[in-house]
Amino acid sequence: MRCLVTGCAGFIGSTLTDRLLALGNEVTGYDNFSTGQREFLSGALDNARFTLVEGDLLDPDRVEAALDGAEFVFHLAANADVRFGTEHPTKDLHQNTIATVNVLEAMRKNGVRRIAFSSTGSVYGEARVIPTPENASSPVQTSLYGASKMAAEGFIEAYCEGFDMQAFIFRFVSILGERYTHGHVFDFYKQLRAHPGVLNVLGNGKQRKSYLYIQDCIDAIFTAIEKGQAKVNLFNLGLDEYCEVNDSIGWICDELGVKPELNYSGGDRGWIGDNPFIFLDCSAVRVLGWRPKLNIREGVLRTVRYLQQRPELLDRR
Repeated sequence: MRCLVTGCAGFIGSTLTDRLLALGNEVTGYDNFSTGQREFLSGALDNARFTLVEGDLLDPDRVEAALDGAEFVFHLAANADVRFGTEHPTKDLHQNTIATVNVLEAMRKNGVRRIAFSSTGSVYGEARVIPTPENASSPVQTSLYGASKMAAEGFIEAYCEGFDMQAFIFRFVSILGERYTHGHVFDFYKQLRAHPGVLNVLGNGKQRKSYLYIQDCIDAIFTAIEKGQAKVNLFNLGLDEYCEVNDSIGWICDELGVKPELNYSGGDRGWIGDNPFIFLDCSAVRVLGWRPKLNIREGVLRTVRYLQQRPELLDRR
């Protein structure tokens, strides 16, 4: 297959790129390196079946040119900064929604019919049904990030209907593992490395979250693409378990051999748009035969061990 991967230098994008190349696909990677790490592409850049295009998805002509000859688009590029979304209110609109429309238009013009899209469990807002299924009633959006992803999903569905495309939309929980550079495990490890006696925690530590190991995430994507037959295939991706933030703090501290004083900021959430309970019903993708290999604790510990091996990443974010 000839694939385009947007956000190819990011955490998930670079891992997906490596897996696609290992399977013998031809891959064009597209990234503006605003947050992506060029070193994550070191293996891909040595592969003759990989082509890197450095560009912004807000440049429609460049996107259209990059898609020439492609058969499948993996659209992973996005602004994923939920926490600081209210400090730049239109950033999610441009980088998540408008960028997605630019990709869809480039697909239409190039005759590319298939797209996989990285959405988010944040689209469910503060869900009334836990664990939350894909057909949950339309929620009230609680973050600009979630709203922008929900809008992007809508455009993808409309393009599939209007232009005979096929889509695979994946609503992720938070992803953990090698090349992880953003999120609570990163923040906690960075703090504990700087001052192991004190850990500052947003909220009350009782927020309940689910997480998924990166390679399990890629396995699920491939399973869904191989077996999904609908025009629009929508899948939650996560585990059949969740943990409290306090649980992950305990695992990280035990791994590092530290016992810090915990300073909580208070309240039941860390920031505006931080949903205190995210737990998705992932039975739809499991019906297709996918099974994760790691549980949440194992994913957290692999992430900590990776960050210990790559301390230089801590200073880049």
